[in-house]
Amino acid sequence: MLEIAGELHRWLGQRRDFAVATVVAVGGSAPRQPGATLAVDGEGSAVGSVSGGCVEGAVYELCRRTLKHGAGCVERFGCADEDAFAPGLTCGGVVDILLTPVSAGSPVREVLAAAVAAVMRGDAVAVARIAEGPAELMGRALVVRRDGLYQGGLGGPAEVDRAVADAARALLDAGRTGTVEIGADVSRSGRPLTVFVESSLPAPRMIAFGAVDFASALARVGKFLGYHVTVCDARPVFATRLRLPAADEIVVQWPHTYLASTDVDGRTVLCVLTHDAKFDVPLLELALRLPVAYVGAMGSRRTHEDRDRRLREVGVTERELARLHSPIGLDLGARTPEETALSIAAEIVAHRRGGGGASLTGARTPIHHDAPLV
Repeated sequence: MLEIAGELHRWLGQRRDFAVATVVAVGGSAPRQPGATLAVDGEGSAVGSVSGGCVEGAVYELCRRTLKHGAGCVERFGCADEDAFAPGLTCGGVVDILLTPVSAGSPVREVLAAAVAAVMRGDAVAVARIAEGPAELMGRALVVRRDGLYQGGLGGPAEVDRAVADAARALLDAGRTGTVEIGADVSRSGRPLTVFVESSLPAPRMIAFGAVDFASALARVGKFLGYHVTVCDARPVFATRLRLPAADEIVVQWPHTYLASTDVDGRTVLCVLTHDAKFDVPLLELALRLPVAYVGAMGSRRTHEDRDRRLREVGVTERELARLHSPIGLDLGARTPEETALSIAAEIVAHRRGGGGASLTGARTPIHHDAPLV
């Protein structure tokens, strides 16, 4: 749901009633992962997606029915071999979808409004909703902040809200979306509860060093992938908005000085595009020792070998060098800045998701990987 926070924020501001259908569990080769959402308003307008097309029409109608009748529920879609006319996933997977009406006066509306407002501010936030439990509690929600404070409630005893808030905060800290099981002894309902927790973190950072044509193209691709893109270069004549229109930030500073002073984390990707030793060596000496997701450096194989030698001379260890993706990118035969940016982005996605970068044609490897994504 939080992936379409911008549109939901607009709908809430316009006082529209709507229903949200959110993927809460998947099995097999499902096309979308937990958190994927389709929302439908009272006029029939739709935004988002839960399946990439397989069951979209059926879920759309379920949203309209849910909004009309005002009751939340969970629906399962799988491979419909026994009924050729039933909506199903052609990929053979299984997906559970939580449907929640968001009408004026409903207890969930204020909670979801707070959640989407937090996302719009760039805050870290998690939303917990009951995905399995007593019918009267379906659709209840709790919004949890990183400091542990929470708003709303799941309609049960206070200890349930506290237990769910603690679990949601743990998932939020890890940047993960998933389900939490609450035992019957805590829920006091005589049966356990399954709570779906959806986490949203501020956009991860992509920092490109070197205000060259490749950086301009990479900024466009990085934005498309959801990164907050910064381009840094020590040369003010190159680090300009005219040359880098897609970048969120343009910094005129020596690359290693800027990297030492800015915030990075385990989702940050660093792309060194200067291929100039006076910039690259001090920058990579620092970058390879930071807890970031990815470090890549541009250059020919000869440049790479010379850079490796220089890095060893300043004390970079073999273990640290093993983190370096150089020459940067996957082998796509790229020539233009745009093709090179695609090559770099492809390697970042493969590294992030655990893919090997090989062609899927004729391969026996999984299409989707289960590598942690934070």
